[in-house]
Amino acid sequence: MTRFKLVALGGTFDIIHRGHLELLRNGFSISSKVIIGLTSDELARKKGKKPNHDYSKRYKTLEDTIKENFPNSKYEISKLDNDFGPAVLEKEVEALIVSEETSSKGNELNRLRTERNASPVEIIVVPMALAKDGTRISTTRIKNSEIDADGNILS
Repeated sequence: MTRFKLVALGGTFDIIHRGHLELLRNGFSISSKVIIGLTSDELARKKGKKPNHDYSKRYKTLEDTIKENFPNSKYEISKLDNDFGPAVLEKEVEALIVSEETSSKGNELNRLRTERNASPVEIIVVPMALAKDGTRISTTRIKNSEIDADGNILS
């Protein structure tokens, strides 16, 4: 029995790592369906990110990851052109899953939902996945060849 009917989470998902898997695992474990906001190329640029892969490649990789790791899960991948996408507009969304790094977005989302006469959502903060050195796993560290996607030290 799941706690929620619909939750939302988001990210760039450029190089999928253990931290992303924890975010997804959390979503699928507590909800019947998950809306996953996938950052558009334009929004990534606006945020100063330089993804290795374009939106269509990131979409395909994310979809393949979900099918492999969370078979039979109900989900929808939605293009994010702003910080919140469907989490603001979909009145049925009951919770937002965030990492410790993005937890402040929850309060901002609830303010926007209140402005639109939607009820606030529960904010679920997933702890950052740590690499073997005790520092968080991030796409930047993977790109810099410090760690691999599982957090193993490479240098």
